[in-house]
Amino acid sequence: MTGRSLRWLALCGLLLFALRPEATAAQAPVRVASKIDTEGALLGNMMIALLEANGIKTVNKLQLGPTNIVRSAIIAGEIDLYPEYTGNGAVFFSMPSDPAWKNAKSGYEKVKELDRSANKLVWLQPAPANNTWVISLHRDLAAANHLATMTDFAGWVRGGGAVKLAASAEFVESPAALPSFEKTYDFKLKPSQLIVLAGGDTAVTMRAAAEQISGANAAMAYGTDGALDSLGLVVMSDAKGAQVIYAPAPLVRGGVLEAYPKMAELLEPVFRSLDEAALRRLNARIAVGGEEAREVAADYLRTKGFLK
Repeated sequence: MTGRSLRWLALCGLLLFALRPEATAAQAPVRVASKIDTEGALLGNMMIALLEANGIKTVNKLQLGPTNIVRSAIIAGEIDLYPEYTGNGAVFFSMPSDPAWKNAKSGYEKVKELDRSANKLVWLQPAPANNTWVISLHRDLAAANHLATMTDFAGWVRGGGAVKLAASAEFVESPAALPSFEKTYDFKLKPSQLIVLAGGDTAVTMRAAAEQISGANAAMAYGTDGALDSLGLVVMSDAKGAQVIYAPAPLVRGGVLEAYPKMAELLEPVFRSLDEAALRRLNARIAVGGEEAREVAADYLRTKGFLK
């Protein structure tokens, strides 16, 4: 066999190796997306910064759209990685009444198994935070009446406490929201104690309570809302688990994780460090302070030693 023939066979071998699925996947950049909200931008930017710093090339698809758009994109293979919430498994798999969603560990294990089996998607380590519906009170009201938990709040309401809650129609009417709080903690708000606002923007409900607009002194909010602290609102903790737990976690396509197994090792300690207080502070820097999500994400990673 001539030298020219040997070189040709070697070249063919290299081409065949390069065209193998795993080799192609290993060379492709990771398409990182997020939902179109503050926390999505924060977590998505953390993912991008961390992967890029460790030699994994990315394509920025952040702020892609609402949940249904981003979910459809990852199932269709149009994106590879984005931050999702464990409690959304109740909707994804049409299991809203399953008690697993109200337990952080059980909810994570359930959605992890369901998504791996149905869609070859992998849920990595979730954050110890819960971005679920909460009831928040004006700080002065909470302090004056010694209110810190939903049990405290329910007892105060039953005793004739002068509460006026600003909330969306969905929060007031959905069996999983206010009615679940009322059933779990045995209290009932009268129509005169509710200010029902159009839409579901918690920025509006929280500002109403903070500024006591139309007499509001309580508000529907989400557990990691950035404006809670800056507006002087106190969250009533839900020890009895009236609400589904929405823990943020990286969701990645299985084939991409196989191509980049280091991804789990990089992302899991970052998410473990993000409790509710940390997410509120970081979200506030973006939503209230006007800082860029990319800068806030990078600053947090450097401060915590995840980036040099």
